Formats: sequence, structure tokens, C-alpha cells
Amino acid sequence: MMIDPLVLLQAYSIGVFPMADDRDAKEVYWVEPKRRAILPLDGFHLSHSLSKRIRRDRFRVTANRAFAQILALCAQAAPDRPSTWINHQIEAAYRDLHAAGFAHSVEIWEGDDLVGGLYGVAIGRAFFGESMVSRRTDASKVALAWLVARLRFGGFTLLDCQFMTDHLRTMGAVEISQRDYLQLLGAATGGVALGAGAGALAAGSGAAAELAFAPLAGDAAATGSPLAPSLTVSGPVSGQAIAQLLTHTS
Repeated sequence: MMIDPLVLLQAYSIGVFPMADDRDAKEVYWVEPKRRAILPLDGFHLSHSLSKRIRRDRFRVTANRAFAQILALCAQAAPDRPSTWINHQIEAAYRDLHAAGFAHSVEIWEGDDLVGGLYGVAIGRAFFGESMVSRRTDASKVALAWLVARLRFGGFTLLDCQFMTDHLRTMGAVEISQRDYLQLLGAATGGVALGAGAGALAAGSGAAAELAFAPLAGDAAATGSPLAPSLTVSGPVSGQAIAQLLTHTS
């Protein structure tokens, strides 16, 4: 059974998201955690070693250039993750959301090899992180750091991580009640129309996502930001600029 993209967006807007028991599961169930992990965008922990790795530009970072590949990589089994909650229906649904402009990816490249990244959904000024993957040391950490920096630049106010992990905790994630989460969610998505009909899908994620991801996607560079008006992007985004943004607005 396919997941309607509009139903998926409406679920996010009320704090619910889909999961499956494993890659080949036929059924999808909807989850509403009682405790929610979020990463405060002003509370990201940039370690000295990660800052150095980012500034050296060991990896090339892009956005929305290999969404399907990142999604497929996240859905693959790995030695530390023999099963995955991303079944085929969920994978197809996020492909549809990406085509509609609501799902976004950050890709980490080593030469021509895709070695890590993440993907998620943006509605208004809320970003719902879905999954991260790493095939090189720190690749997923670099992706998350770039995501946080670009979300700050775009004026986002909520980065939803769904469930707490030790990995996320070391990078500044905190756990809050569902009630507190819904208040943050309402403020971040306020004014975004997700009613019935194709028109709700036509607008895409909104201006915040365009500002955050367009430069990394190779589109016209975005300049200025509600959170960092002195930092502009007029060409390829560098690790130095990202590290500066992460420290500039802390």
C-alpha cells in the first residue's frame, strides 16, 4: 500500500511519522513518541576535531543532488545495523516528497564516491531529520554539522531528531516532552497550508528551505539571513564558512 505524500506531510505537521519493522515489511505504522529528541540549532556541539575536519574540506558536500542515492544508502543493511525501518513503501513516499520539494538530502562525497549523508523533510521552518548514513569516519557528523549551519542560515527554528541516541546526544541533542515538542512544531510550521488537493504540494518546503539548501544544490546563491545577516554566500560553500557559521551564531 502506497503512502499518499499529502497524508505524510499532514502527519508531520501534527508530530507523527511512519516506520516499518524491516526493509521487506508489507505494513507501515505511525509513531508519536512520548519523548522527542530535538537538536537546538543554537546548541550544536562542534568538537575541535570535527571543526578541523570540516575546515580542511576533506569531503565535498552537496544538497539535493543525490537524494535517491542517499535514501537507498540509508535503507541498506550494515554491520552495525542489520535491519532498517525504511521499507519500500516508505522509500517511495520520500521520493515523492523530494519531487514535490519537501524532502531534502545532504550528501558527503570523497572524490566521486558517495560516502555518507542524511535526508529529511522540511515544512516551513521545521526540519524533520529521518536518517543518517556514514561509510567513512565522521561522514554523518560532517553532514549533520553542515545541515545545522544551513538551517541556521535559513532561519529554521526546529530540528527534529525523533529518537535520542548516544551519537546525537554528544552533538547537543536534548529530549523534550511531546507537549513541548508540539508547541515548537506549531510555531515552526505556523502559516503553512497543508489542506487537501494538489495545491498543498505545489509550494514545496518554503522560503527557509530554499535559502538553506539552494547554494549547496548549485542553484542561485542565497544571501542574507534572519539569524546571520552578515554572512552571505556568493559562490561554492566552503567548510571554513560552515565552521564560521556554527561558531558565529552560537
